[in-house]
Amino acid sequence: MILNLSGVMEIILHSHEYYFMNDSKCPVPKEQQPTNEFIELSKSSIFSWPKTKKSLILVLIKFWLVSFALFLVISSGSVYFQTAVLKYVLLSFFSSLSVPILISIKLYIGWNHIFKRLTSEKIEYEESGWYDGRVWIKPLTLKEKESLIASIEVKPILKNLIQIFSIILVLALSGILLFQYINF
Repeated sequence: MILNLSGVMEIILHSHEYYFMNDSKCPVPKEQQPTNEFIELSKSSIFSWPKTKKSLILVLIKFWLVSFALFLVISSGSVYFQTAVLKYVLLSFFSSLSVPILISIKLYIGWNHIFKRLTSEKIEYEESGWYDGRVWIKPLTLKEKESLIASIEVKPILKNLIQIFSIILVLALSGILLFQYINF
């Protein structure tokens, strides 16, 4: 027997919607329920990038290449860099890493927020505005379902984001050290 995790997730998500639809005691608006927030974030064009590590790496490389070209054009206007071409190219290379760093931070913040909402015992929600915040304690069955979604779907995404962010950060810091201690 082969366990298909996406099939398990579909069953959990379906039973979650059924649970909320039939439970009149749930005061949380549908768009603020953690599982529905997870589904919406997964469907988002930007936040769907880290679904697989390969797709995230490809997207970040594309953004890095575009920003590298842009940083080259911006740096080419400097009189100082016209005499030191290697320094000019390396500076553009390392400073263009700031774009993938910012993108990965944005993705991590969004997915971490969903992870915390899914694993929390309580759901904070708003009924009509910022001034009427309420808290609802999840029933045990819902808490177990959302914890499963968090561990199977969201946790690997966060792990991939941390790994990729670490690699980019090491490259950027090595560039800073290179310019700090080596004289061109």
